[in-house]
Amino acid sequence: MPRPPGSLRARLAAARERHRERHRPSGFGFALADSIDYLDAATWDAVSAGRSVFLQRRYLGALERACPDNLVPRYALIFRGRHPVAAVVMQIVTVAGTRFMKPLAPAAGRSEGRSGRVLLRRALSPALRRAGEAMRERVLVCGNLLSWGFHAAAFARDEDPAAIWPAVAEAMYRVRRAERLSGQSDFALVKDLSAAERDGAETLRRFGYRPVESDPNMVLEIPPSWRTYDDYLGSLNAKYKNAARKIAKDLAEAGGVVSRLADVGLEAKRVHGLYLNVLENAAVRPVTLPVAFFPTLAEALGDDFRASIVRRENQPVGFISVLRDGDTAVAYYIGFERAAGLGTTVYLALLHSVVADAIDMGCRRVSFGRTALEPKAGLGARPERLWLWARHRNPALNVLIRNLLRAVPHGEAPERNPFKNVPAK
Repeated sequence: MPRPPGSLRARLAAARERHRERHRPSGFGFALADSIDYLDAATWDAVSAGRSVFLQRRYLGALERACPDNLVPRYALIFRGRHPVAAVVMQIVTVAGTRFMKPLAPAAGRSEGRSGRVLLRRALSPALRRAGEAMRERVLVCGNLLSWGFHAAAFARDEDPAAIWPAVAEAMYRVRRAERLSGQSDFALVKDLSAAERDGAETLRRFGYRPVESDPNMVLEIPPSWRTYDDYLGSLNAKYKNAARKIAKDLAEAGGVVSRLADVGLEAKRVHGLYLNVLENAAVRPVTLPVAFFPTLAEALGDDFRASIVRRENQPVGFISVLRDGDTAVAYYIGFERAAGLGTTVYLALLHSVVADAIDMGCRRVSFGRTALEPKAGLGARPERLWLWARHRNPALNVLIRNLLRAVPHGEAPERNPFKNVPAK
């Protein structure tokens, strides 16, 4: 007699079957590597052709040459017989607890009650920092911690991703097992799947992974009628057009000038310092880019990399990088000075410079990322929902991890329509 689907015995039987499946070969073949240069270039290029720049060897090689010191790359080519069906990008990151501790802001100007809490946190800060340093976790990530969007795998165009995901899970398992010589990686993460990829990845549930929604990626669609930045301004309604003009006016009155940064290498240290200004205020900082990252990436990507810089009295006070990813302009890393109240103006001016660059590069959309949702919505960007999938090696802890992930807050983008008419997609 079949068991009722909700019975305890049925759930235990299903759990046992999932356990057996996780420990059963998927039937695919694998080529695993510690460097993108160790894999056959023609095979990788054939599978990743036409896919994101973040899955291309030129980007991956640049990342290896200027990699954060707590991150190491891993790769897999998946085969059915001798036919390549997927290319997978993975990273192993060693994270200390302090990278999830936001620095304390000055207590001046706070309410009495909040100031008391800040003083208490300051008194406890040395102990919290020591505890955070002692807490370290090695995490296996399928995807890229230095980007957002689905950069975990490229599937061959004639393949159904749902049929390949069990092989991706096996590739992650094989890498995790091999890494035991360097240290156990108990926590595994697949990032970042949009609604389009999520359906195919449902197979991951059978391997103990569970989805959690993260902050959305803010995306600005660029209609063909926008041939210049002035066309974008002309599409804004009076309120938002005046706001854009005020940003430019305030920046000019403060002595700031936005210009193209032709040689990132000449300003590498200053650019990196501006980037650190932003990073140090982030609540979550899993990795820190080295000074060499931006010049190395600029050299590798050539015309698909752009940078703008804001100077005040000939000193850099703001910087943003833009990557061309097919027909998408990615507003990549940013940095700016926060002193003298100019930070917000510089930040907004840099976002507007991205729109100008995207139009000039012939892109059809701008991917602004998933921070500062309000100002990006004010530019006309709309949210694209993203999910990550996670599991822990220990089944008991896996239940805890799932509950914690359900509690992870994610921002809700505000509804804004700054345009006279909604631009056609």
